[in-house]
Amino acid sequence: MSMNKVKITVLKTTFDEDLAREYGVEGLKACPMLREGQEFYADYAKPESFCDEAWKAVYQFAFALAHGGAQESCFYHDDWIRTPGVAIASCNDGIRPVIFKLEATDIPAELDYTPVR
Repeated sequence: MSMNKVKITVLKTTFDEDLAREYGVEGLKACPMLREGQEFYADYAKPESFCDEAWKAVYQFAFALAHGGAQESCFYHDDWIRTPGVAIASCNDGIRPVIFKLEATDIPAELDYTPVR
């Protein structure tokens, strides 16, 4: 089975001041790990320097797109994103979520592992 890389772009970093004021620690700001415009390429594994928690939230979309899912039609029976091969997702930080665009590419993934013998 062939697999392609998925391009992940940070579209937006957000910060809910009301929630931060009520629940966050003193001095909490928008996500310090990611910035708008950053790009990553993923396949079966989390890209280097990509947030672990964000990866948990977007992995299923990356996996589906890497394997050709949602490229002929869109995710969720065509009632979510209008462009095939694209997903918009966010990390699971309720106070300062980061919004990502995931896109299927034609770049072949390279499995980087050594089989156990």
